[in-house]
Amino acid sequence: MKLSYQLVEQSWPLAKEFRISRGAKTQANVLLLALSDGEHLAWGESVPYARYGETLTSVSQQIERIMPLLSSQTSGEQLSQMMPAGAARNLVDCALWDLRAKKANASVATLLGLTPASTVITAQTLSIDTKERMAAEARTIGNAQLIKIKLDEHDIIAKMEQIHLAAPQSQFIIDANEAWSFETLIQVLPALAKLNVALIEQPLPSNNDSDLATLSSPIPICADESCHVSADLAKLKGKYQAINIKLDKSGGLTEAVKLMQAATEQGFIIMTGCMVGTSLAMAPAYLLSGASSFVDLDGPLLIAKDRDNGFTFADGQMQPHSSAFWGGENNQSNVELARLFTS
Repeated sequence: MKLSYQLVEQSWPLAKEFRISRGAKTQANVLLLALSDGEHLAWGESVPYARYGETLTSVSQQIERIMPLLSSQTSGEQLSQMMPAGAARNLVDCALWDLRAKKANASVATLLGLTPASTVITAQTLSIDTKERMAAEARTIGNAQLIKIKLDEHDIIAKMEQIHLAAPQSQFIIDANEAWSFETLIQVLPALAKLNVALIEQPLPSNNDSDLATLSSPIPICADESCHVSADLAKLKGKYQAINIKLDKSGGLTEAVKLMQAATEQGFIIMTGCMVGTSLAMAPAYLLSGASSFVDLDGPLLIAKDRDNGFTFADGQMQPHSSAFWGGENNQSNVELARLFTS
């Protein structure tokens, strides 16, 4: 059966400016895809990412081209043959999984044989700022078990020392977003190992990370920009000890599950991450939480106001969304989704 659909661009203001090594943003620009097979409604959200050459327009064009070729019977494996990995395929894949769940009257987790954790500890992210402001921000979430720190190449140790003093009981993930040199990494590792740093994410550019193969690091090094799909694992072995799975990189939940399973078999530490988006973008990724050593799905905490019926957070604990929100047996009570086909 052919599908009717609505493709909508949305901008979600952030609670405050979010800054990483590549720049800053004050809103999350997302794409929402709603599907209908005439009986069931389904939806998904993706976040096009400029680092990978994506824009709202380019991703929208990909989806407009593929939609006439799809039906309610299109599988995730078929979709993977029709579209490259990226935000466009992620959006279609996640909306189709939601539709399958409604048609089968079974959750996406059940259909995939996954057991997501009922409650998870998610990292809470501090964006780049002065060491004083970052420490003050860490102090406000001092009960957090896991804090993710965005850092460029400037004042790495000074900032981490202040943040550690502000939240001494917390574990930290440092995310450099490709901004460090190998020399910088070697210089800061001994000090960072004493500051509760549990993971260092993508310290070097993805096209210049070969030196990591010579490194014996006291802290696991995690591939983010260097890892998109399961085929990437072969080139990561020996350089990285962990991978960050993001659905907008993998091209959806179908490939993300394959990546998670293959990486686990090969001994990689699993981190589940996200772009900055609403609970709708987090919901499919949350299904990977049961197999993840680290979860970083705090996107809804970074925006000023989330979608209704999404995840709830308390001291870093992430509680599941409503079963009517995404991926459950029945979403006919989802007012926001239904409105897309009646407005």
